[in-house]
Amino acid sequence: MKSCALVLNRHLLQTKIAALSLLVLLTACTVGPDYQAPAASASQHYDPQAEQRLAQGAEPRIDLGKKVRGDWWAAFGSQKLDHVVRRAIDGNLDLLAADATIRQAASSVAAAQGALYPQVDFAAVAGRQRLHNAKEPAIANFYAIGPRVGFDLDVFGGNKRLVEQQQAFADLQKHRYEAAYLTLTGNVASQALLLASANAQIQAVEKLLANDARNLELVRMAHLNGITTQIDVSLAETRLAQDRTLLPPLAQQRDAARHALSILTGKGPADWIAPDFALSEFVLPSNMPVSLPSEMAHDRPDVLQAEAQLHMASAAVGVATANLYPHVTLSASLAQAASGNGGAALWGFAAGLAGPIFDGGTLKAEQQAAVDGYKATLAGYQQTVITSFGQVADTLQAINHDAEEHLAQTDALRAAETSLQLNQQAFAQGENSILQVLEAERAYQQALLGQIRVKTAQYLDTVQLFIALGGNSVGAFEQRVASGDGQKPSYQ
Repeated sequence: MKSCALVLNRHLLQTKIAALSLLVLLTACTVGPDYQAPAASASQHYDPQAEQRLAQGAEPRIDLGKKVRGDWWAAFGSQKLDHVVRRAIDGNLDLLAADATIRQAASSVAAAQGALYPQVDFAAVAGRQRLHNAKEPAIANFYAIGPRVGFDLDVFGGNKRLVEQQQAFADLQKHRYEAAYLTLTGNVASQALLLASANAQIQAVEKLLANDARNLELVRMAHLNGITTQIDVSLAETRLAQDRTLLPPLAQQRDAARHALSILTGKGPADWIAPDFALSEFVLPSNMPVSLPSEMAHDRPDVLQAEAQLHMASAAVGVATANLYPHVTLSASLAQAASGNGGAALWGFAAGLAGPIFDGGTLKAEQQAAVDGYKATLAGYQQTVITSFGQVADTLQAINHDAEEHLAQTDALRAAETSLQLNQQAFAQGENSILQVLEAERAYQQALLGQIRVKTAQYLDTVQLFIALGGNSVGAFEQRVASGDGQKPSYQ
């Protein structure tokens, strides 16, 4: 008899151990694909022709294989620009919104992680009832009060995949912050340069107009003396009128850039006025670091956004796959209950198993939709990477052509300056008229305007190159938090 009981106990023990082992094994099972980051591009060049010319030619030159370090706008050497950029980073409303969105996503991750733990709640019920099945019908009070515990074992990892999906979404929001940060700093630098360019061109046009006015006065005097005709007077008047049309667009460019800087810093144009900038305050970087295409995925926020979306799509496949399998839940309760004059402590423990049998193909279709969504997101990621390569290549060629145009414009300015000096010398020696000197001055001012525009294009394209390379913006949110600049919700 004892031996039979011993055998039975051993059998029950083995059964429990086997069941527990199976439960542990099933709990460790997480269905669906484990996310793998896409392989880095094997490409080592953006545009070999532009790279070769910029690596060997005159300034600016590029240093292929080097990454942007620190604050990229510091390469322009303007303390005033640095001050405005930092003011914009602190006050820009888009960045504040992105900051709050990141914190919202972090809360969503915490909420999703809660499903991985037992859920404990408290229940209480009280009432009054009439009993009909007793010997004599009676009315009695009743109540029950106590805690309840529920736990989804997440056997096939559906909840884990949901947490993974939310974490990828939180990463996506961080990269969106980085993209907003990159766009903001690029816009501030561009608007500051446009403001400086407008100021320089306005000064050149004002000198040109003064020259036109002197020329017209001399032509009118010559006409009164019978030296020139009315046609010459009309031509001088036309030239002055045409050159006057150059000022309003430049003034509009100046004012629009100043207003844009105010808005970028989170202020209205009347609440904060941006300082004036001059082109002489900026220096063109002589050597610009250009990271390799194979490293682009780690440098550009938009590529990292696309990768985070790919991770979310991968996790969605896991969630849809887990829904095809049963859910195992455990629950327990402990309550103090009473009815009438009697009361007792009640407890319960239960295990539940629920799984799909027939759903008309809904769950399988949802899984296939998730798989197809992943494929579409992967193609979008690859397109984002290729597009980023094209943007860098276009900007490198633009900088290359800017250098060629700057060289040609410098030659034109030098020639105009030489012509002006020769005409001034000839006028001093009585060999030509003042009109010829004024024409030479006008040609010099026009060449100067051309050089200002070319120099502005060089600066702006250099800004675009920094932006196309990511501008060292990855990790900007972590830096903001580390520096204590993270904004707290207004209700705290």
